[in-house]
Amino acid sequence: MKIYAFEDIDEWLDTIPLAARRALDACGAKLTAVAWRRMRSGARVAITSLGSEKKVDGPRVRDLLVEEDVPCETITAAMDPPASGLPADLVRALGEARPLEASRWRTLAPLDRYTLCRLARRGRSDRLRRAYDEILADPATRPISTHLDAKGEVHMVDVGGKDVTARVAVARAEVRMMPETLARLRAGATPKGDVLATARVAAIQAAKRTSDLIPLCHAIALTRVDVDIHAGERVLTVDVRVEARDRTGVEMEAMVGASTGALTIYDMLKGIDRGMTFGVSLLEKSGGKSGTWTRS
Repeated sequence: MKIYAFEDIDEWLDTIPLAARRALDACGAKLTAVAWRRMRSGARVAITSLGSEKKVDGPRVRDLLVEEDVPCETITAAMDPPASGLPADLVRALGEARPLEASRWRTLAPLDRYTLCRLARRGRSDRLRRAYDEILADPATRPISTHLDAKGEVHMVDVGGKDVTARVAVARAEVRMMPETLARLRAGATPKGDVLATARVAAIQAAKRTSDLIPLCHAIALTRVDVDIHAGERVLTVDVRVEARDRTGVEMEAMVGASTGALTIYDMLKGIDRGMTFGVSLLEKSGGKSGTWTRS
């Protein structure tokens, strides 16, 4: 699956990647952003992967759209720009500052040719410039992450140009333990005192200090941190909801908070159960360019 760094799309694919647009164009279908987000994450990944291939499997893309039962507009199916001829309108859009030779054009992957032509046709000069720099860069210096510059050096992503929006994220950590351990926790018979109160405070503190722990996270002024801890048969669940108004998301704050709450539970109970384990996951996020994502 190919997603360009200049697209600024995260792994949840809440925005339609260019590879997915190529797949949809090839089978003559047009989706709105809302319809795209209604699809299950697995289907979004599958369509994006099909659009990343050398040749798009149009029937498979159509089957996925039928399975997801999302509204889509029927359009004329679009062919990939041929490798044999360098489009004149693309050359004009690139200008003299970004030359493109016919010999280099022929070596590009079909998705790369599609991307450059689509951006040129739509007059997206800034995105076209970024696409050119990424696609035609020397592979040895091409950044593989937005946290790496062209030299491969780590840097913090510039979010100064992004809009300030309401940001929300919910993460969950599940701590698995022996039934006897959970019974003692419920009875308050634990060696270090109030486990749940300590874990709540730890989760809140950690969420607020995420940028001190995760090197490339931005410092965010959180407006709210809620921690809910509840017990099942053999599991203690730590849910952390984080809110802010900022230019970047709060997913890491929620996940660090949930992880630290779980680690604190382990520390408080390790004297009676060293075999405890836990896992952490993001449940949902909202705000920003990518909009809303919910774990299916």
